[in-house]
Amino acid sequence: MQWEGKSFIENLPRIYGVYTGGFVLFFILMAVFEKFGMSAEMIGILFLAFTLAIYAFIGILSRTMAVEAYYVAGRSVPPVFNGMATAADWMSGASFVAMAGGIFMSGYPYMAFIVGWTGGYILVATLMAPYLRKFGCYTVPDFIGTRYGGKFARLCGVLVLVVASFTYVTAQITATGTIAARAFQIPFEVGVWLGLFGILLCSMLGGMRAVTWTQVAQYIVLIVAYLIPIFWMSNKQGLGFFPQIEYGPAVARIMELETQLGVGTPPAETVAGLKALTALHATPVGGWLPAWQFVTLVFCMMVGTASLPHILMRYFTTPSVRDARQSVAWSLLFIFLLYFSAPCLATLSKLQMLDPNLPTSIIGASIDQVMSLSWIEKWGNINLLAIRDSNADGILQINEFFLNPDIIVLATPEIAGLPYVISGLVAAGGMAAAMSTADGLLLAMANALSHDLYYKIIDPKAETRKRLLTARILLLVIGAAGAGVASLKLTGILGAVAWAFCFAMSGLFFPLVLGVWWKRANRPGAIAGMLGGLGAGWWYLLAVRNPEAWYGLAQPWIGLDHLRFGVVGVTASLIFMIVVTLLTAAPDEETQRMVDEVRIPSGDTIIPSKV
Repeated sequence: MQWEGKSFIENLPRIYGVYTGGFVLFFILMAVFEKFGMSAEMIGILFLAFTLAIYAFIGILSRTMAVEAYYVAGRSVPPVFNGMATAADWMSGASFVAMAGGIFMSGYPYMAFIVGWTGGYILVATLMAPYLRKFGCYTVPDFIGTRYGGKFARLCGVLVLVVASFTYVTAQITATGTIAARAFQIPFEVGVWLGLFGILLCSMLGGMRAVTWTQVAQYIVLIVAYLIPIFWMSNKQGLGFFPQIEYGPAVARIMELETQLGVGTPPAETVAGLKALTALHATPVGGWLPAWQFVTLVFCMMVGTASLPHILMRYFTTPSVRDARQSVAWSLLFIFLLYFSAPCLATLSKLQMLDPNLPTSIIGASIDQVMSLSWIEKWGNINLLAIRDSNADGILQINEFFLNPDIIVLATPEIAGLPYVISGLVAAGGMAAAMSTADGLLLAMANALSHDLYYKIIDPKAETRKRLLTARILLLVIGAAGAGVASLKLTGILGAVAWAFCFAMSGLFFPLVLGVWWKRANRPGAIAGMLGGLGAGWWYLLAVRNPEAWYGLAQPWIGLDHLRFGVVGVTASLIFMIVVTLLTAAPDEETQRMVDEVRIPSGDTIIPSKV
């Protein structure tokens, strides 16, 4: 089968309909095997192996040596399918694996991630996607280099892209390592390399074309895997058929239990890398500072969303500007399905663990009894969960149970006592989410380095084969570096993702937005905005994280901690860009006419397609 051409595009609904039917049949087959005694470990392995084989098969079939197919999928992806691919690209390990875990452990404040990530697509739709598509570039640095002119501006764009995307990809490889470690009962440090192998299978041969069609397949897996446990738990808890709008009684019950169980009591001891449940679930902390931190985190996630190169690149793949705009709407719909469900999943999972009226409750039970549970033992074996009898009474108290928040979604089927086939499904969904985003990030970095650095700056006469070979080698090198950093466990998944958003917004948001909406913006201003914003943001992150250093800050500025350093970076970027632009010469008339033309939602692409 050729994964291109008019007949292929017309048959996409049928192709993915068959794929979905096959996946459902595989799920049913695994459920039957579980009934006949197949081990939980084997079911998990088969789920991961089956889905990885499908993704690799699509990636191999999509192999190409055509420049436009490799960089922008031939600009032929229909809006609905690009929306699904973008949703998969976007709903990373942070969204699938870590977000519900953050809400589970930290409660209301983590809703800021959902509000910000969803709201960011409004900025993408209104300020970015259609206009970047009309420009006709291959990468985000390609837009910067063409709009502002000069090799140094392009190089600055590559620098910001690599810093933000590399930070982000380490979080995705961390998620794949967590899943592989649990499924195969191997050390996390080995799991990250196994996850990287699966990621590279999908992207190396076919570039953006391969990544696009695997991401559509991955979206189907991840959304099914995320929703089924929610509906299953809702049915067991008697909450109705639409738990996303009917889980209010579960929230009220948790708030009642928090008082009884002493949630908020600090643990008597600590466990490295793990946390005890001390935050209230649905009660906002009073005062101006928590409210300010909520708003600033929403701001960072919104602006960061509109600055992420691997997301903006997805809208370069549609046939037209109109399709790019429609694609954003479809993306938002497909993303909404998961984000609307994440707080519900966190709530139902927590209730399964806390409520003594449910058979799965562990708080208040005998520690010996809890330690004998299969899921406690297996997550404990890979050091992602621990129990400490701090008061030596033999009963598990709320502040004696420690876990890594990133395991909540993956462990929920076991926590809720669901059949293990659901656990295998969720593991496959989590792997799909992390892989789809990692593919997009690695491709964004490799394409920027091969196209914008190697081809546009170092060797403009390079042949097509040499350019694409360079991109594939870079995929391997960057992926290996990301796996190496992920194995060090420098921060959690959500923390690394927040840093990536802050890096992206610090260096790219205003050079991109003003490049479209302010024709007076010029090359010196854009360079100052990128370097000044990235530098200021990076300094603030280091200063907050190292208060004892000579450059450190004893206290964050007005509550802007390490998750919010993008506020400092993007403010500096705006100031630097406006001041330097106004102090230097305006762009030439041709550039200003080009910017005027970009903002017209119809007409020809500014830069003609290249082959």
